[in-house]
Amino acid sequence: MLEALIGLLAFMALALARIPMAFAMGIVGFAGVAYKLNFNVASAMIAQVTYETGLAYTLSVVPLFILMGNFVAHARMSEELYHAAYCFLGHKRGGLAMSTIVACAGFGAICGSSIATAATFTKVSYPSMRKYGYKDTLAAGSIAAGGTLGILIPPSVIMVIYGILTETNIGKLFAAGIIPGLVATILLCLAVKWITWRDPASGPPAEPRAWPERWASLRHVWPVIVLFVLVIGGIYVGAFTATEGAGIGAGGAFVFALVRRALTWRILFNVLVESARTTSMLFMILIGALLFANFVNYTTMPADLKSFVTQFNVHPTLVIAAICLVYILLGTAMEELSMMLLTVPLFFPVITALGYDPVWFGILVVVVVQIGMISPPVGMNIFVVKNLLRHVSIADVFRGVTPFTFALVALLVTIVAFPGVVTWLPGFMR
Repeated sequence: MLEALIGLLAFMALALARIPMAFAMGIVGFAGVAYKLNFNVASAMIAQVTYETGLAYTLSVVPLFILMGNFVAHARMSEELYHAAYCFLGHKRGGLAMSTIVACAGFGAICGSSIATAATFTKVSYPSMRKYGYKDTLAAGSIAAGGTLGILIPPSVIMVIYGILTETNIGKLFAAGIIPGLVATILLCLAVKWITWRDPASGPPAEPRAWPERWASLRHVWPVIVLFVLVIGGIYVGAFTATEGAGIGAGGAFVFALVRRALTWRILFNVLVESARTTSMLFMILIGALLFANFVNYTTMPADLKSFVTQFNVHPTLVIAAICLVYILLGTAMEELSMMLLTVPLFFPVITALGYDPVWFGILVVVVVQIGMISPPVGMNIFVVKNLLRHVSIADVFRGVTPFTFALVALLVTIVAFPGVVTWLPGFMR
């Protein structure tokens, strides 16, 4: 137990020293195994983990979903999603902020990354909100919060990694994220309504669009619906595996980008390079986390946590509340994948010992990671938006995301109080 705690403190120290998360976890994992066993075993572990991770067939789903999202982004589907939502909601008070959230939900159904979703809609939706005089607090807050839907609404890279780490069915995780994703979208839109009710000047309405234009806008978003139904629906009914679905989704996104004439040889090259770069980053983090997890498994920490909870008969709800608090605190300083990879090996044995559904816990992890992504002082989505909107102060972004944070906390409470919100759809899968 003591060695694991020292390892965690060493990792935090390296992270604070601005050493990349992947290397910080890898260094501590290597040093810890070398200390517990010997240097040769630790060296062999690096080679084995790197080799097996790079060649793992199940992990091929990650680059395929990343490629799918990049094709979709270059096909300008994000702009058309926002335009469709704008046509139906823009005339309402705060309607452009709600349009941003709804469009983020649609984009999340074909992207899978919180940071990518926030970055995309900072460029797509902020100019419209600025044109109509939206306050920067509401504009920036809605983008940062809406971006978190990218990891909750399937397909989600975070869910894939969680499924692989815990050997949980990825298809069931995808199905489990659909209803919470819809609930989260509604709660975030209600947060916009509350903000504009308190301060009507923060989100003035735009011009109403005629019904023919509204219906016409839907014609441009059908590729998103087709891709989502094809990929997630096919996985749900068992027509193909998650990896096969990712391949079909990437291929479908490529065809749509070709049909829209959004691809040139240069753009295709850039998409492939960008996808390879993102995949390499994720795999480096994953390898570092696996090295660290191996070290933790050589200590008694997972067993000690499990025995503490069972021996002292701690109420399961209190355990869940403590885990959620840890995730939210970590989310203020770490990006989502590192945070999950660092903690799941510690918490998962405790959760299973308490009898909780691994699928339910996976969605719970995603939601608390969402909250962490927009929690001060270092929520990652906050700084993505701030870096792209240099004229907006960081204080305005912090103030802007606060009501949306409460909306996501309400989602978390709903999931804990009513687990069926998560488990109902997966219950129909074999």
